[in-house]
Amino acid sequence: MKRSLILSLLLFGVPTVPLLAQPKPITAPVQVPLKPLVKSPVAIDDQILRDRRAMLSAIDHSLRYLETPKAIQAYEKYPVKTVTRDRVIRSLKRFRQLLLTAKSNRALSRAIAREFVFYQSIGKDNQGTVAFTGYFEPVHTASRTQTATYRYPLYSLPADFSQWKKPHPTRLELEGTDGLQSSKGKLRGSELVWMRDRLEAFLIQVQGSARLTLTDGTTMTIGVAGLTDQPYTGIGRELVKDGKLKLKDLNLPNVLKYFQQNPKDLDIYLPRNRRFVFFRNTSGAPALGSLGVPVTADRSIATDKSLMPPGALALIQTQLPILKADRQYEPRSVSRFMLDQDTGGAIIGAGRVDIFTGTGTQAGNEAGLINATGQLYYPLLKN
Repeated sequence: MKRSLILSLLLFGVPTVPLLAQPKPITAPVQVPLKPLVKSPVAIDDQILRDRRAMLSAIDHSLRYLETPKAIQAYEKYPVKTVTRDRVIRSLKRFRQLLLTAKSNRALSRAIAREFVFYQSIGKDNQGTVAFTGYFEPVHTASRTQTATYRYPLYSLPADFSQWKKPHPTRLELEGTDGLQSSKGKLRGSELVWMRDRLEAFLIQVQGSARLTLTDGTTMTIGVAGLTDQPYTGIGRELVKDGKLKLKDLNLPNVLKYFQQNPKDLDIYLPRNRRFVFFRNTSGAPALGSLGVPVTADRSIATDKSLMPPGALALIQTQLPILKADRQYEPRSVSRFMLDQDTGGAIIGAGRVDIFTGTGTQAGNEAGLINATGQLYYPLLKN
């Protein structure tokens, strides 16, 4: 749906473009991605009772997915043989019952510790270290027609895309250095909507979805219809590589500030991301994950679906930005139950998690501040 003004991928080269994108086929990894723990982690989610309705809804979305032929096929090939579709379903249903009857966060935690065993992701270092970033569904203004103000298109999938020679053309070849040359090539006639800001249009490609307020008074939601086979490059990392930003200062606000101050550099850095994304009108549908079900703000995550169990209950432990009374964000250590309902084109390996923060400006602010390490667990019934 992905996922912004966060753009963990914009910054770190890990694009989400997960929402509405097709999950990668599950293949056997070199290492077993999950390991059962002898001792369960302390799993007190201090937000879950306040979020009970949202969490129940997210669980129901996963249960709906798990009854599909896609889920049956995915779990037939899942590399951890003790993590079966039946066990994931039973675990979700039992967790749902406990959530409905829990009187306190601590009581819920005790019940989970008693009935569930936790499987931990091996992480990026085989020691359980996982990198967390965020994504969201942005809201932008757009036009159905090209005007002097709205000049930068987002594109539907060209009718002849399946016949394009591989490797596909690069971003530079498709839209030119300035992003305005598409009428001269393969994209001509595929314009879906027009944006007034080039970077904004680019970020929607990175994010993978958007909610648009159109100049004619209507609204449109869009999601990924397809993408080229070119590699993804995070422009934030490119700025660091060229000495434009320091690594310690790499966050979305600083990237946006840099291009506001140096707009001509868009011609240099945007073409470095060779991948190009196409969209379709999703007719007002809620943001969908790669499993084909809606994602829920602060309760859905994206992982590598060749390694992590699709639709399963997860527990993340990391630092997240928490909005204080003075409207400033403060990083705090949190333990949160989530549903694994999405993936991303470059969310690769057992050490990457992207957290969906919702729709709009505040969600984008929060997503853009998520950049921490932590642990990822999957609680499953003991029997």
